Amino acid sequence: MKALIVVDLQNDFVPGGSLAVPRGNEIVPVINKIQEKFDLVVATQDWHPKNHMSFASNHPGKNVYDTIVLAGMEQVLWPDHCVQGEKGAMFVRGFDERRVEAIFRKGTDPEIDSYSGFFDNGRRKSTGLGDYLKGRGVSQVYVCGLAAEFCVLYTALDAIELGFETYYLEDATRALSHEGFREAREQLTRRGGRLMVSDQL
Repeated sequence: MKALIVVDLQNDFVPGGSLAVPRGNEIVPVINKIQEKFDLVVATQDWHPKNHMSFASNHPGKNVYDTIVLAGMEQVLWPDHCVQGEKGAMFVRGFDERRVEAIFRKGTDPEIDSYSGFFDNGRRKSTGLGDYLKGRGVSQVYVCGLAAEFCVLYTALDAIELGFETYYLEDATRALSHEGFREAREQLTRRGGRLMVSDQL
């Protein structure tokens, strides 16, 4: 059984949002089109409290994109984004959610960030996504969404580690930078993931 994981297709990550991925809105029709090719569709959603420690605004004297140590790990400081219940955290207008069977929210603990849809960055807590997929008999996962070199990559890497045959849909994700996208693809294939485009489905 194969599942599509739609990662963080939220307002703050597309043009006009507080942490916009260039051309991030372009993947919406691609993701809508391919959903019918999957047995199961799930989505992840960044869902931060206002006091989240990955926000630069919660560190006086620090700037966006500075790095600090948070929960023992290096942490990039981001603009406030995907705050629980606010417009920026909502799914992008035009995203067809009708086939999405479950939504897994992440980044809810103010003390640690969570790029992956499976675990927080310290792997202290699980979102339940892995158990859900295994409980449904999923063996293959196809990962898409935003941003390519952060939440999409980390979700794909955790899927590989959990034993899923993992595909990274290159035309159904966008990156913050070209260099980041290149490095993400290299890291994924090195770990055993596979690259493909939606026309190959």
